[in-house]
Amino acid sequence: MFKIKKGDMVRIRRGKDKGKTGKVIKVFPEKLAVVVEGLQMQIKHVRKRKEGEKGQKIPYPMPIPFAAVSIVCSQCQQPSRIGIKVLEDGKKLRTCTKCKAEFK
Repeated sequence: MFKIKKGDMVRIRRGKDKGKTGKVIKVFPEKLAVVVEGLQMQIKHVRKRKEGEKGQKIPYPMPIPFAAVSIVCSQCQQPSRIGIKVLEDGKKLRTCTKCKAEFK
């Protein structure tokens, strides 16, 4: 089970954006990576296609390895690990290991 989901708030633990917080916009479970809104930006150079059009530099976010991010608990506002709580009916809930709060 991939523990980070789309819409979670995460904090970057290493790299050029270390310490910054952002929202997960895409998850790649097969690559064990996530894309965070506004972080790990790269620039793509686009050539002009038509007469009179200009070339552009388009920034876009790159995937970040799963191991380089920590989820931020909405209740205690701390980056923490994710615990799994199994209910009687077999459903699994993600919980904060520090304050025991449940994630959505």
